[in-house]
Amino acid sequence: MNNQSVTTYEDLGVRPLINCTGTITTLSGSLILPEVREAMMAASTRYVIIDELMAGVGARLAELMQCEWGLVTNGCAAALAQVTAACIAGTDPEKMQRLPDSTGMRNEVIVQTAHRMGYDRAITAVGARLIEVTTLAELEAAYTDRTAMQFLFGDASERGQITVQDMVDSGHAHGVPSLVDAAAEQPNVPNWYLAQGVDVVAYSGGKCMRGPQASGMVLGRKDLLQAAFANGSPHGSIGRPMKAGKEEIMGLLAAAEQWVVRDHAAELREWDRRLQVIADAVTAFPSVTLSLRTPRPSNIAPHMSILWNTAELGVSPAEAKRQLSAGAPRIEIAGGGDSLTINPYMMEDGEEIVVARRLVEVLGADSGRTS
Repeated sequence: MNNQSVTTYEDLGVRPLINCTGTITTLSGSLILPEVREAMMAASTRYVIIDELMAGVGARLAELMQCEWGLVTNGCAAALAQVTAACIAGTDPEKMQRLPDSTGMRNEVIVQTAHRMGYDRAITAVGARLIEVTTLAELEAAYTDRTAMQFLFGDASERGQITVQDMVDSGHAHGVPSLVDAAAEQPNVPNWYLAQGVDVVAYSGGKCMRGPQASGMVLGRKDLLQAAFANGSPHGSIGRPMKAGKEEIMGLLAAAEQWVVRDHAAELREWDRRLQVIADAVTAFPSVTLSLRTPRPSNIAPHMSILWNTAELGVSPAEAKRQLSAGAPRIEIAGGGDSLTINPYMMEDGEEIVVARRLVEVLGADSGRTS
C-alpha cells in the first residue's frame, strides 16, 4: 500500500480502462463533467431539506428543459419504479404503504411486446402487471378499469407496430398516462417525446449527460412527478431505498445546465477525428476493412467496425479483444465475433492515440509487421 491519503482503484487491485464501448453501466457509465464534480463537492459541504431542494431543482429543470416539471431520481430505473408507483397509488398514504401489494388498485401497465427490454423489472417490482400488445387493435382492447399506465421503451420505439403518437393518443383517450424510458438518449430541447404528448420521459444522468452515475432526470407532468417523488426517498414509501442525495441532485442539475450550452456539433466532430486516427493506423494492414454506423436514438455517436483476414494476421477478433483487455493500458472494446467495434463516445482526449497503437501491436504481432 502506498502513502496516498485516498485509496485508488489500483490499491484495490482494480484495473481502470479506456472505454471504447460507450455509456455501459457495467463499465461505470460515463465520466462526470468538471462542472458536475464541482457542484457535487459544493453540495457536500452544507445541509438542506431535501423536499425544498427537490422543489427548487424541479422548477429549474423545467426552465432548462422547457417542460412542466423535472425530478431527479437515483438512476433511470428508479424513475421507472417511482413513476409506476405514482400511477398505481398516487399520493394516497394507505395505498403507498401497501405497495408492492397492489391488490384492488389500478395496477396494469400496457407495453408493446417489442418494447420489452428487461429494464421493466423496475416496473413490476412495485406491484404492476405488464399487459403486452402488438397491434393498435390489441391496444384498444387491453384497457380495463385496472389500467394504470403505458410503458414505452424509447430505443425500441421504431420497432413496434404502434407509433409513440398513436400509443399516447390512445392512452389519453382512455385517461391513461404514458412513461418513456429514454435512458441512453439525448435530452434535447424541445423534447421530442413530450411534444408527442408523452406524460413523463426518463433519462439516465450518468450516460450522455455525463452527470452522476447514480442519477436520473425525469421530465413531464408536474402532478405525476411530484407523486413519483412522494413515492420515493426521503419519504417512507416503496422508493425509499432509491435515494438520490443532495450531491446527486445538484450534480444532475449541473449536468442539465451544461447540456443546454455544450457544443454538441463540436463533440461529433471530435468523435469523427478520434475514429480517423484509429482508422489511419489499422488500414495500414491490407486485409483490414472498416464500416461506420450511427445508432439511433440511443448512444448517438459514430461506431466504427474493424474487420480483417484472420488467417493473414494470425489473430481473431475474439483474441484481439482479449489482448486489449488484458494489456496495459486496459482497453475495453465491443465485438469479438467477426469484428471489433470502436465507439469514441466515452473516450478521453489522447486515448485514440493509445488505442491506435495497441491495435497495431495486436494485429501486427503475428503478421510479420512492426509497429
